[in-house]
Amino acid sequence: MKLLVSALEHSANVHLRYLTKELGSDVELCGIFDASLGESIVDLRSTAIMGFVDALKKLRFFFRLKDQMVELARDVDKVLLIDSSGFNLPLAKALRKQYPHLEIIYYILPQAWAWKKKRIPILEKTITKLCSILPFEPSYYSPSAPIEYVGHPLLDEITLIKPNLNPTGIVTFMPGSRPGEIKKLMAVFKEVRSRIPCQAMLVIPPHFDLQKINELYGDISDFTVTNDAHTTLAQSDFAFICSGTATLEACLIKTPFVLVYIAKKLDYIIGRALIKLDYAGLGNLLFMHKYGKPLHPEFIQNDVTAENLYNSYLQMDREKFFTDASALLSLLEHGSAVRVSKIIKETNA
Repeated sequence: MKLLVSALEHSANVHLRYLTKELGSDVELCGIFDASLGESIVDLRSTAIMGFVDALKKLRFFFRLKDQMVELARDVDKVLLIDSSGFNLPLAKALRKQYPHLEIIYYILPQAWAWKKKRIPILEKTITKLCSILPFEPSYYSPSAPIEYVGHPLLDEITLIKPNLNPTGIVTFMPGSRPGEIKKLMAVFKEVRSRIPCQAMLVIPPHFDLQKINELYGDISDFTVTNDAHTTLAQSDFAFICSGTATLEACLIKTPFVLVYIAKKLDYIIGRALIKLDYAGLGNLLFMHKYGKPLHPEFIQNDVTAENLYNSYLQMDREKFFTDASALLSLLEHGSAVRVSKIIKETNA
């Protein structure tokens, strides 16, 4: 089987890597994905964007890339889209128009329930199979929609879960992977670290070279650097984490933490106008939907201060978080790679 794949984000390619293990060697990939998985038509570094403003600057590039994908689809059996709705939803529409009978599978769906519910009928009409990784998501679609909760990919990937809250003296700092996020958060993190007697771990993306580390992080002599986020979180008493996938990872590993995020001012204004959500963290959104309460603290924009983060470190009810995180694990049930691989191999358009 020849499978056209569109996986632009780093996290999407992590999930894709686990999925390809289930698919086996009889499925050939083409399209957009990490170079370690095969021959992609584009270097993923050129597709990286941060915020609405950056996305607008690269519009022409993405239009050309979409046209390349539509042309490639002429010679494939099926299509797999992963996350990245800004690119993948227009691509899905173009594919459906050009190839009315082509099977299109969407894994990790656009969060239309969060800010663009009008997209839901479009997704139902355009996509052959909608693979949801959020248990509540199918309830937003019509009863006849081709949608299924397939499990959550992080439960394929996380092998370490914190067994108890016995203190280790380790506190972890995760300022994200985007340069703008790192520079803004490191100044605050360094001040927080100076107030907490601990072994301070700093998680740095494994692909960063020494020059980039020096440029983005500055003096990190008070931290122990690591690339292993899961092991470090499992060993930590507490963590300070930039908004993103890592916050849900911490929930599932059951490490108490606070979410922090500082966006570009214009991006934040646009985001607040478009996205009507009370929380940024997916763990909080999942827990709110099921239990009507958040799972962990969040600090956004001007609230990201050393004082706020330090006070939250002192005051957070760690036992309550630990119990609630167990409930979240039960809610998500299992990983998603096995089910999605079966859908790719068995679903008929």
